[in-house]
Amino acid sequence: MVKLTKEDGKELLNLAREVITKNFSGEEANIPKNNKFDFKKGVFVTLKKNNELRGCVGLPYPILPLKKAIVKAARSAAFEDPRFQDVKKEELKEISIEISTLEIPKECKSDDIEIGKDGLICNFRGQTGLLLPQVAEEQDMSREQFLEAICGKAGLPKDTWEEPDFKLWKFQCQIFSENEKNPHKNDKDK
Repeated sequence: MVKLTKEDGKELLNLAREVITKNFSGEEANIPKNNKFDFKKGVFVTLKKNNELRGCVGLPYPILPLKKAIVKAARSAAFEDPRFQDVKKEELKEISIEISTLEIPKECKSDDIEIGKDGLICNFRGQTGLLLPQVAEEQDMSREQFLEAICGKAGLPKDTWEEPDFKLWKFQCQIFSENEKNPHKNDKDK
């Protein structure tokens, strides 16, 4: 497990912002040339405007080097999240960026979940969903509400988590945010 520092988080946040900003002029972001972020890691980039979700896309599994995963997730969160219109250049100054780097998900049971620490991935008969750990904390959810929410994210009835063939994985994150006024309790690196 690679633990990132607060400075690493700032570099990654700067890279994500540069990716989005340069997209407006058709330029490519300056991806760090050093090997510092060449290890593979799952990552999500979350965009918020006025503390409301404005985009969130990521790669839950470590399939790309972290610096390339940040580039892909930042661009996708700003311009490819189907729930939102593309970010406009003039609103970028109002948007704060949050990066969640994910540890490898581990299969678990519903009573193994720790609210504020664990994110969830579910699969039920081919329908999948993912919720970052900060979702439960931000919305003050109980364990049961979090399980119902992951079912909803997968497009399933809220009690599907009680089915015997419902598969569940949990994961932890390191979270870095430009919005220092609203830190998450589970982020020890701010």
